Amino acid sequence: MAAKYVALPNGVSEREFDAAIAEFRAALGDDNVFVEQDRLVSYNKIMLPVPDAEHAPSAAISPNSVEQVQACVAICNKYRVPVWPISTGKNLGYGSAAPGNRGQVVMDLRRMNRILEVDADLCTALVEPGVTYQQLYDYIHERKLPLWLSCPAPSAIAGPVGNTIDRGVGYTPYGEHFLFSCGMEVVLPNGEVLRTGMGSLPNSNTWQVFKWGFGPYLDGIFTQSNYGIVTKLGLWLMPAPPAFKPFVIRYAEEADIVAAVETLRPLRMANIIPNAVVISHALWEGGAVAKRSDYYKGPGSIPDEAVQRMVHDRNIGMWNLYAGLYGSPEQIEVNWKIIQGAVKASGKGEILTAEQLGHDHVFKYRADLMQGKMNLSEFGLYNWRGGGGSAWFAPVSQARGGEAQKQLALAKTILGRHGLDYVAEFIVGWRDMHHVIDLLFDRTDAAQTEAAKVCFQELLHEFAAQGYGVYRANTAVQEDVANLYGSVKRDVNQKIKRALDPNGIIAPGKSGIWV
Repeated sequence: MAAKYVALPNGVSEREFDAAIAEFRAALGDDNVFVEQDRLVSYNKIMLPVPDAEHAPSAAISPNSVEQVQACVAICNKYRVPVWPISTGKNLGYGSAAPGNRGQVVMDLRRMNRILEVDADLCTALVEPGVTYQQLYDYIHERKLPLWLSCPAPSAIAGPVGNTIDRGVGYTPYGEHFLFSCGMEVVLPNGEVLRTGMGSLPNSNTWQVFKWGFGPYLDGIFTQSNYGIVTKLGLWLMPAPPAFKPFVIRYAEEADIVAAVETLRPLRMANIIPNAVVISHALWEGGAVAKRSDYYKGPGSIPDEAVQRMVHDRNIGMWNLYAGLYGSPEQIEVNWKIIQGAVKASGKGEILTAEQLGHDHVFKYRADLMQGKMNLSEFGLYNWRGGGGSAWFAPVSQARGGEAQKQLALAKTILGRHGLDYVAEFIVGWRDMHHVIDLLFDRTDAAQTEAAKVCFQELLHEFAAQGYGVYRANTAVQEDVANLYGSVKRDVNQKIKRALDPNGIIAPGKSGIWV
């Protein structure tokens, strides 16, 4: 006899879960509560090197209002049913829409997709969690508002709420997304609604313009955590500049990463280059438009010689530094001369503009990202090996050329031990760099999947031993990452969890946080 449910929540009997499902249906309607296996497939499509069964949901529920979220939270508390909230569920290399642990109920917030306000004068927006970047982009452009978004790379189907509260990044001057958020609405585990910052004041009209409010600043505790369900988020949008000049600096050798970072850092810190800069490796650039088998069919990691052939064939650099200038034409011209002088003084790199590159589609994709336009072309990376396997490893480092070189060498050594390729980019902030490495593998191949699993653990622990922690983590390794950050931090996180969510109903295990 087939089981009634794909999985059951930990510690919840089938009879108790029957009762909870009945109450979810009464609160949301039958069409918004899913328990059938075929209806749950999209909530269990992971790309990580672990079995799907470890992240199988027991059900999925889809509220469309704050009141329905509150009703669901009350039911979860009554039956001790754990719920895993998602916005759009498109953070593919970090776990997608699947719950962190088997048997949790996915709370799918995609029906809460209202753009509540966009203020073109103050350049702010207030959105719900189901709003996508594409939806917000279309809203702005249909109304001809002089505003730009900042979005992550595979952004058209992702959303600003989910990306921001997981502390994701984009590529405009507003690329540090949490920094440019302002005001949250959060349904707490007891069902109360908290508005952070100025939003706690009745009739406030400054919720999206002043971040701090009065007393302790709380917004940060609701990022990468399980202390509440964010149902509204304020965003600061970028005023459309009068002019924009994108450019790329191509570097011929892997060792040139040192010169690239050392040239960039003072320009970035002085805000001569104001946007979040990408320094993309050739395998990231080429892997989005080519297949591995086009250049190498042998065992082990792709050899440097094959990568050099790709660089030649695709007319790209071994490293490709993408940046932009924003402002008046006069401002841009002054800063452009400074940048040209810095590149020339470094003795490394070829600087190219849109006028020189013509219709180069790789450059156009990056130029679009730097002005908040989006597409899905970067998903072409998943064709590099094929087989649907991807896990993102993202350690942080200081913005120093020597640190980039050290991380590059360490990563290539570890990846090489397991026959995986170095497909990576550095995203440079003001003083830090996010080193995003995409472990691409064939998930239908058991040997490759096991290699990716072991490799990821080695990356995690060997980088941590050198003082490099990751800034985001996929759902399969969050416990490991939390341990690496130490017992004191884990203890503080747990105390907050116990105070706010004594029944442990919201995303237990998220970021390694349990009751």
